[in-house]
Amino acid sequence: MEKSKNWLEKIDKPRFVTGIALVGVLLFIGIVDSALLTWAFLGVAYLFAFYETMRLLKISDNKLYAYAAILWLVSLVYINPDDLFFLASIIALSWMVYKNSVDMKKIYLFLYPTASFLFLLALYKGFGMDAMVWLVIIVALTDTGAYFTGKAIGKTPFSPVSPKKTWEGVIGGVLLATVAGALYGVSFVSPILSVLISLVVSFASVFGDLFESYLKRKAGVKDSGNVLPGHGGVLDRVDGYLFAGVLMVILLRGLA
Repeated sequence: MEKSKNWLEKIDKPRFVTGIALVGVLLFIGIVDSALLTWAFLGVAYLFAFYETMRLLKISDNKLYAYAAILWLVSLVYINPDDLFFLASIIALSWMVYKNSVDMKKIYLFLYPTASFLFLLALYKGFGMDAMVWLVIIVALTDTGAYFTGKAIGKTPFSPVSPKKTWEGVIGGVLLATVAGALYGVSFVSPILSVLISLVVSFASVFGDLFESYLKRKAGVKDSGNVLPGHGGVLDRVDGYLFAGVLMVILLRGLA
């Protein structure tokens, strides 16, 4: 009884409650499978992630929030949302050059996280909720597998950007995600393609997480924000998806 009590006391309650709430929201969105609801959910996540990235890059131009909102509104009716990234980038660069004031940090916002969220929406619009579930399985199991494998046998540092990550953990996570992802993916593509896509997308999620860690290290902060109690910011929860989603869209379009 005492051991059980001690175990319960060690649980990070805010993190646990937030985690359960997030799972519940994702299940609801997946079951309802509404284009408008999915767009709205991704849009809210995008605007929070946009705000957090601006903080990490130390950008204070409030007009950019309006541009981000307008871009997302257009994505609701545009067939290929990921095209909007190129359109927005060309318009922004053209205007900056015209004003003889090119700020590359602002351009980064159109690459990260804007392009990534547009690709996530493109994944849903082009391949449906099943593809989104496939992505969640891959990214979630990559992260979970890496954590537990790293805790158990991790010894070799993966990157100085994230000292806690180990090669053993990354490999364990990628293997778990590839197997589970491949088993799910055979419902849509051939077994070989299912394995290939799951493997590449899993690795992409590792580097999506690593890139966000790099931004936080450069900014000198532990979390990207505090909107999710116990979890930090939205970027801290979606970082793996921001690289993985792009790769999944490209691979499904090019190979499936």
